[in-house]
Amino acid sequence: MIIYVLIQTQAGRVGDVLNRVKALKGVVEAHSVTGEYDIICKIETQDLEEVRRIVVEGIHKIEGVVRTVTLIAVE
Repeated sequence: MIIYVLIQTQAGRVGDVLNRVKALKGVVEAHSVTGEYDIICKIETQDLEEVRRIVVEGIHKIEGVVRTVTLIAVE
């Protein structure tokens, strides 16, 4: 299962948040991007419980994260 997460951060926090996202188990790629969101990360996992753990217990708890959108690849 491949999941992409778009992450919006507080101003000036992109670098800190990006480094912490990259360190999370299950995150295989993370990049800063332009546009409405500041970071995109790719998660590879076998089940939705692991997605919940990474997003809710990992990304959402990083200081400087404002909001996320989680996208599950279907093809």
